[in-house]
Amino acid sequence: MTLRYQLAVTLLALAPFATRAQISSPQIKRDKKPPKENVEWLWQYGPPPADGRETALVLDNRFRPFLAQYLTAPQTFWGNPKTGYKTLDETALDFLSVPDKVIADENRYLSITGCVFRFCPARGLLWVDLGLPHPLIAFAAIDWIKDSKTPNEPGAEYTLWVFPNHPIDPDHIPAALIHSVARWTAHPPTGSTVIQQIKNAILVDPDGAPHQIKPADIGANTFTRPEPEQKAQP
Repeated sequence: MTLRYQLAVTLLALAPFATRAQISSPQIKRDKKPPKENVEWLWQYGPPPADGRETALVLDNRFRPFLAQYLTAPQTFWGNPKTGYKTLDETALDFLSVPDKVIADENRYLSITGCVFRFCPARGLLWVDLGLPHPLIAFAAIDWIKDSKTPNEPGAEYTLWVFPNHPIDPDHIPAALIHSVARWTAHPPTGSTVIQQIKNAILVDPDGAPHQIKPADIGANTFTRPEPEQKAQP
């Protein structure tokens, strides 16, 4: 029996096993699109009433896990190096602890506002775009610059920090977010009549990389009310 003949016989004998192996091997599945993340439960806390129900939202058992899931960037403005800095989700909870409003826009966006307990010049905005499969969440905080005037004086200055849950190009900030920040900064803190002047604005990537931007680029201090109509002179 020649070597070539022996090889042919061996291949014929193994063929059924190879066929069975091919048939029984698992099929490669195509990647499916990730399911839409369920944050629709937030809607129940928007209007009505006109200002929404921010207190009930903060007390919802899903709210803290929601913050922990989406707000993960490192932050260094709330706390100090000696005692340490809070996580971003804990910081957001502090800045929303005194309730303000939950506003809905275009049946897609929610703007949740509040301030820090016993220090309402420190204010928070949680902006949510629910129209995307992976929701865009941005936490914004107004932080007093301590070497400026005191918060109850005109001319006090503040830094606006903005933390989105995924990177935002500073040159292409969503218009709805700009509008929300503009509306928010146009009103004074609770218990004050002084509009806060945003001197600095910092957009922070999810990995903690900061980007200094112009306050107006994110909408700070840009909201203007229409001038009242002048009555015609007789």
